[in-house]
This record gives sequence, structure tokens and C-alpha cells, in this order.
Amino acid sequence: MRLRTQVLLLQLAVIAVSLGVGFGIVVTGADDRIRDEYAQRALAIAQTMASDPDVIGQVAAHQGTAFDHDTLVAAPLQHQAVAVTRRTGALFVVIANADGIRLAHPDPAEVGVHVSTDPSTALSGDVDITTDRGTLGESVRAKVPIFVTGSPAPVGLVSVGISTAKLASDTRHAVGVTVSIALAALGVGALGSLLLARRWRRLTLGLEPDDLAELVREQRAVLHSLGDGVLAVDPSGVVRVANTRARTLLGLERPVGRHIDTLGLTPRVRSVLDVPTADPVAATIGDNIILLSSHHVVADGRDLGMVMSIVDRTDVEELAREVDSIRVMSTALRAQRHETANRMHVLAGLLRHGHVDEASAYLDELTGTGAGGAIDGIENVDEPHLQAFLEAKAAHARERGVGLRLGPQTWVEGRLTDAVTVTAVVGNLLDNAIDAAAGSAQAEVEVEILTDATTMLITVADSGPGIAFERPDDIFAEGVTTKVDAAVPGGRGMGLAVVRQLARRIGGDVVVADPGGNLGGAVLVARLPGVIDDPAADDPGGHTDTDTETGGHR
Repeated sequence: MRLRTQVLLLQLAVIAVSLGVGFGIVVTGADDRIRDEYAQRALAIAQTMASDPDVIGQVAAHQGTAFDHDTLVAAPLQHQAVAVTRRTGALFVVIANADGIRLAHPDPAEVGVHVSTDPSTALSGDVDITTDRGTLGESVRAKVPIFVTGSPAPVGLVSVGISTAKLASDTRHAVGVTVSIALAALGVGALGSLLLARRWRRLTLGLEPDDLAELVREQRAVLHSLGDGVLAVDPSGVVRVANTRARTLLGLERPVGRHIDTLGLTPRVRSVLDVPTADPVAATIGDNIILLSSHHVVADGRDLGMVMSIVDRTDVEELAREVDSIRVMSTALRAQRHETANRMHVLAGLLRHGHVDEASAYLDELTGTGAGGAIDGIENVDEPHLQAFLEAKAAHARERGVGLRLGPQTWVEGRLTDAVTVTAVVGNLLDNAIDAAAGSAQAEVEVEILTDATTMLITVADSGPGIAFERPDDIFAEGVTTKVDAAVPGGRGMGLAVVRQLARRIGGDVVVADPGGNLGGAVLVARLPGVIDDPAADDPGGHTDTDTETGGHR
């Protein structure tokens, strides 16, 4: 059975039962209520008659049991009782004296005759309300004593009755009205139930409960199995859907049902949620680098809110940094290969033409220069990974027409414990400096690296135009860049943000020391604690193996 049919039948059943119970209560008490109402009407008429001075006077004057019938019928009391009976619609208004003799009765033949029902209660001074049968039939009657002022004993009574036949007629009428109201209510309820069922069908797109349950299960299974994060927000800004991946990547706890203002999202993430963003935008959340995109959802002309997709790019970025290091190394090797080939050509030409002395001098020059001659002062960098990396960056800089030199205070000893982080930070700072210096007249970059126990301090200065931002620290904000490259997913402007994130993750930092330094361009300083081992800890005497073998050449 379809859901709308079930809803319709259930509501009809509820309405029918409710009306049936209410109808039963109304019908069951209708007779008693009308009977009580008639008794009160009879009592009110009787009390009014019993308090009438004319009635009191005439009853007091007609005490005893022997009366002339015609005289009583013609008396004013009889006429008054008949008139009240007609005006009120009562079955009868009977007036009797203290002996129970009728002084007034709707039937003149009954005047002067003892009352047909027991008058003792009223003649004892109490009001008597009963349902009884008399000469005029069954009626609801009220008997009220008549008192003369100053006399404790009643001088008579007034009995007023309303026919039970009229009571039954009024009861049937009340029941008929109640039934009509109940049927009308049932009809209105049925119509409302039908309209509700139709609206329910529209709201559920004609799906049945089993279909809805299965749809919800499938939606949860799909959403929570996705490798990408999905966050859906309704038009009022309340989160309605957030799969497991979205909560993990954005660092959210129980976001569903909360307003986006209470989630603590970064400005970059919030901007993607506020404005539809088709092209992926890169952002950093904790240790994660993510790509964000969003779009409006509109169905049947209704704005259902915004859906944001979150893609994790952390692993890709880490791989890209490692690949970049390899690329730099390969560039350096290629440059050295070209340089070596050129030297071999020169040497071969000298020997071929018999210039032995010149060839010997050339070999002496090459041997004296050595591999470390690529950068002046490279011998002060004892760490092999960093030494090779700096030589590769120097080769890359020469290809860009930029001179890369080491600062005079450069001194590195020990072995890197986190080569990926160090090369990522140094490489990114040097790449930015080389890009900035490449367009300048001087075209120089200076890098100075110092170690203090396990901490490495890196200073990079360039001859570029410097930092043009009003607040130099803005260069570390996500997406801030002066370069345009549509090929980079998520846009550029993430390098320095990632570098600072890497440094801060290990307890260090990257700052702008001078937006326009001695070379004319920017000076950036990075502090990386715990990235190199402490030689003094390995050699308590404070001497390295190199110092012992060479006699302390440094």
C-alpha cells in the first residue's frame, strides 16, 4: 500500500475514532443535560409563582378542603396559572393549598381535587424536583412551597411540570445536530487528509517509505566512501551534509546542524562557501593542503544552498617537493655534464694540435678549481645533501642569468635529520628569490645558512624589486602572489604559505626580515629547529673526523 494511502486511511481512522468517542460522550450526557435544564426551568417558574404576592394572598385565603368548584375555576388564581402555562410552554402549572387541594390546574375538571402526586416534601418546606407521572402524563416537575410572611409553615405549593415527550424531542434534535457536526468534521478531516497526502507525495517526489529509506542508505554509503570531501550548506548557512572526508580535511567535529559562522573556518575556505567557485582554490588546513570548489544547487526554481568539494592535495604537494628536488639535482648534473663536455673538447683540441704545455696547465687549472668551485664558500657546508642541493640551485640560477652566492657567515656541520623539509624550505625561498632577481639589473641572490646545535637559520636576500604589499607579512597568506599561472591547480600563491606551515609544524617559523634589503630586494629568514644532528653530541671533545684528518682546515 502506498504511503499517501496509508496516511489518508490512518488520519481518517484517527478522526473517526476521535469523533466517535466525542459523539458517544455528547449523546450519553445529552438526555441528562436536557433533563436538568428542564428541571431548572420548571423550578424557576415555580419559584416565581410562589413568590408572587397575589398568589400568596389567594392561596392563604383558600385553606381547607371544601370549596365551590365553579368559584375556584373562575378565580383569578386559575386564570393566572393557565396564562403562565401558555407563556412558558410548560405542561402544567398547579397551585395547591396546605391540604394538597388544587386551587389551579390546566384542566378545569381537576380544580378542587387533591393533587395526584405526593406533596409532602414541598408542604414540609423543601423544594422537590422529580420526574413523575400525573394526570397529564410523565413530566419533569418542580414543587416549591408557598410561605406567608411571618409563618414558618407553608400555606401551599406551586408545582410546574415540563413534558418528557418534549424533552425526548429536544434530545433527538441535539443528537441530530451533533451527528451533523461530526459528519461535517469527518468530511473536512477527510478532505484535509487527502490534501496532505497529495502534498506528501509532491514533497517526496512520489517515493515510498522503503524507497526513501534505501535512498538515504545509498546516499550515506556514497558520501562517506568518497575520497573527496563534500560539505553542503542550506540557504540560511546551516550545514546539512558533511561526509567523513570533509570533517577530516577541514578539522570539523559534528558540523551537521550548525551554522557556518560557528565552525571556525579560515577566511579562504569561507570565501569559497560564500561565493560559487568553479575553479579549484588551494588552502591550508593544519598539515593538509586542499583544493576547494563550490557551486549553487537549484532545483525546481528553489535555491537549496551551496555544495563545496574538498580534495586533499597534501600527498601531491609532498611528492611535488621531492620531485622538484630531483629536478634541481638533474638540472645541476645536466649543466655539469655540458660543462665537462666543453672542457673535454678544449683539452682534446689542445692535445690534437700538440699544445701539451697548454693542456697540462689547463688540467692543473681544472684540478685546482674542483667540484666545489661552483659556489664560493661551499666548502663551509659540510652536509652532503644540502651541499649538492645548493650547487644544483646555483646551476639553475646561472641558467636564469642570476648569480647565487653564499653569505660570508655560512657554516653548516652535521647531518640533516629532515632533508625533505630543509630542501623544501630552502628551495622555495631560493626559487622565489631567483624569480624576483631575474628581472633586475644586478640579478643576484645571497643565501646564508648557519647551524646552532640542532637548529638551522636560513637567510635569503635578492636584488629584486622587494615586497610591494603594505603589510609584508601578507606574502605568507594563501593565494597571495604576483605571478599568474593557470596551469597550477588551485592557483599560485601557496609556496610561501606552505613553507611557513612546514616551519611552524616543527616549531620554527619563516618571517620577512626586510622588505627591501642591501641588495634592493626582500630578505626572508627561516628558523628550522631539530632538522640537523648536533656534532658536539656525537663527539664530546668537540672535534669532527674531518678536523682530525685535516688538522682543522676550517
